[in-house]
Amino acid sequence: MSRFLVVRALTLLAGLFLASLIIFVSLRLLPGDVAQVIGGTSASPSQVEAIRERLGLNVPLPLQYLDWLGGVFTGQLGNSVVSGTPIAAEIAQKAQVTVPLTIYSLAIALIVALPLGVFAAYRRKALPSRVISVLGVIAAAVPAVWAGLLGIVLFSTWLGWLPSQGFPRDGWADPLAAIRSLTLPALTIGLIEGAVLFRFVKSATLSAIGAEHVRTAMSRGYTRLGALVRHGLPGVGLSVISMLGLQIAGLLVGAVVIEQLFSLPGLGRMLVFDVGQRDLIKVQSTLFVLTAVILALGALVDVVHRLIDPRLRVEEQ
Repeated sequence: MSRFLVVRALTLLAGLFLASLIIFVSLRLLPGDVAQVIGGTSASPSQVEAIRERLGLNVPLPLQYLDWLGGVFTGQLGNSVVSGTPIAAEIAQKAQVTVPLTIYSLAIALIVALPLGVFAAYRRKALPSRVISVLGVIAAAVPAVWAGLLGIVLFSTWLGWLPSQGFPRDGWADPLAAIRSLTLPALTIGLIEGAVLFRFVKSATLSAIGAEHVRTAMSRGYTRLGALVRHGLPGVGLSVISMLGLQIAGLLVGAVVIEQLFSLPGLGRMLVFDVGQRDLIKVQSTLFVLTAVILALGALVDVVHRLIDPRLRVEEQ
């Protein structure tokens, strides 16, 4: 186990380094000049050059990268080149919307996918199971923007149950209002990701039903349902845990689009705004933090999976 932890930690560090390099190089390919954005259209070439020198934009790119990377790994994300505010503080503030939205969406996805996936596999020949399976395929193919617009029309415009856009000005000072404002976006993301997870759960459950140890349990007197619950579903649960890293990554990517649609002041909306402002330092730091969270959660899922799955421990021995 200790060897696995060392290898996984080294893999995580290598992934973070590669991600930082890709993010830095990709953003330098974007058109536009940060100094010109700050100076405005009326700024003279000498003024623009002075801004570029003040911000360190005339320093060779390798030195810019090393300076930024050193700050990132020491927790110093720097300041926005447009507003001058600390990047870490803004990320922490916007995360108060994005993180709860992601957790809310994940809870909805699990609530939808787990029971329906198991039911659709266990009663796969029944009409309700076939209907659920078809609806799952359709839901997984629906674009998030279209689903969000349908949700706004149905739950906000027609029924008036939920707010269509925005987040309380006081944030989480009124938890109920904050949760209501996140419910429709979370349903949009959670149902789509839940449809994807549903198909995986159904496939894993079908494999468990046909597994030899489940059939052996049935031959020893267990009912089909009892054998599945006692001997099959634990393996399905392990498979779901191994998928959680990818699910969380999909939820975070979906949040970028959904926050724009629902005017939520989260990391996704901030990213889109900062790209338009050509605030490269802030954009690359935000992207790196999101990537680091996804990679770290993936590593954590792998460790938890190995700890609770006896088959992996046996293979290691």
